[in-house]
Amino acid sequence: MDKKRFGRRLNTARKDCGLTGEHLAEICGLSPVYLRQIEAGGRMPSLPVFISLCRNLKVSPSYLLSEELKDHSIQEMDLLFSLWQRATPKQIKLITSMVKCALETLDGWEE
Repeated sequence: MDKKRFGRRLNTARKDCGLTGEHLAEICGLSPVYLRQIEAGGRMPSLPVFISLCRNLKVSPSYLLSEELKDHSIQEMDLLFSLWQRATPKQIKLITSMVKCALETLDGWEE
């Protein structure tokens, strides 16, 4: 596994969430130095730390590991799931109707 790529991906996710390194370290129960080492590609987090980072950044594990998981279908599903989690109930109803319509049109799919 490329630690530098993982660290860059983590850094990007953190910044996208509007968090400082110090704040992310605090909410994950890490030292800021340790988090900086991970983001710089010098260290890899343990599994419990990795899970905590994913939870607090609200990203899927496959997002952070996307360079290692070259299966684009996994990444696409994670993107859809991420978008779904942020949608309002009204938006979810509309999205569901749109997907059903698209599937019925493309494949003759029915419930």
